[in-house]
Amino acid sequence: MTPLPTSLPTSRLGRTDMEITRVGLGTLAMGGAEWVSGRGHQDDQESVKTLLRAVELGINWLDTAPIYGRGHAERVVGRALRELPAADRPLVFTKGGLHWDESDPKGEPRRVTDPRSLRREVEGSLRRLGVERIDLYQMHWPPTDGTPVEVYWETFVELRDEGKIRAAGLSNHDVPMLRSAEEIGHVDSHQPPFSALSRQAAADTIPWCAAHGTGVIVYAPMESGLLSGAFSRERVAALDPGDWRHGHPDFTGERLERNLRVADALTEVAQRHGVPTSAVAVAWTLAFPGVTAAIVGAKNPGQFDGWLSAARLRLSPDDLSLIAAAITASGAGAGPVRPGD
Repeated sequence: MTPLPTSLPTSRLGRTDMEITRVGLGTLAMGGAEWVSGRGHQDDQESVKTLLRAVELGINWLDTAPIYGRGHAERVVGRALRELPAADRPLVFTKGGLHWDESDPKGEPRRVTDPRSLRREVEGSLRRLGVERIDLYQMHWPPTDGTPVEVYWETFVELRDEGKIRAAGLSNHDVPMLRSAEEIGHVDSHQPPFSALSRQAAADTIPWCAAHGTGVIVYAPMESGLLSGAFSRERVAALDPGDWRHGHPDFTGERLERNLRVADALTEVAQRHGVPTSAVAVAWTLAFPGVTAAIVGAKNPGQFDGWLSAARLRLSPDDLSLIAAAITASGAGAGPVRPGD
């Protein structure tokens, strides 16, 4: 496994007092298979080992959510936290606003965000995580229950003022929603999807956040493995039937071919630097002004070797031009193809 670094580069999360490492560990896969976006079976003890290894390697924050395994990932994170001295515990970021039906484990969650519901969710996350305060609490998705952003964001601001949460953020929201929330109280952080295949955030929410002192933590920088350098048509065909990627349009047909052509360009850049392809995929997102950090997943301790070097990797103008040309030629995704576009 990767030797222990003395430290990892950090960036300040917006206007908060939190300095976070440029990569953090995502726990979606630790929710296991029995939920709508499950990644197949995951051993809990292996998850705990992975969380502890992240801390050993210098990663100082974890990203989770109640919906990941319907509370399971948060409980696993709580188990890992209990094995660490208080002074060594990483920052814990989680989310709210998604409700599941216990009688339908793989059903789509409802997006419910009325103030009373949010407060119950915060208490549930505190209990599962075993912490007294959540470092960053985020609205996972805009609601479909008709609650305006101004209403639920006011609750987030109150929770921050009360000390239940240290910072408040929004995930998967657009610029008009961010603007409306900012009028109620400062948005500490935004969490959009962002990768060489999903680039829209570079055209709208990331610039807005940069202009308003809002941190940006991007997710899916490897596009659920497509940009890891390890995917092929054969590997897609062999995915666990419980894996949500099995049959997804991004993993089939011509779209898969376009996506893999972008991955090939990342591999070429990786060979220049002597790093794994996945590290270049993550470093590409970190090259954009306004991006604070990236969430990257791992299912076992050995997977850090594939992407931890992204925290230090700086892509050259030639690297970025090669990747931009491949994106344009492939026709994959939409949005800016390089920083500064």
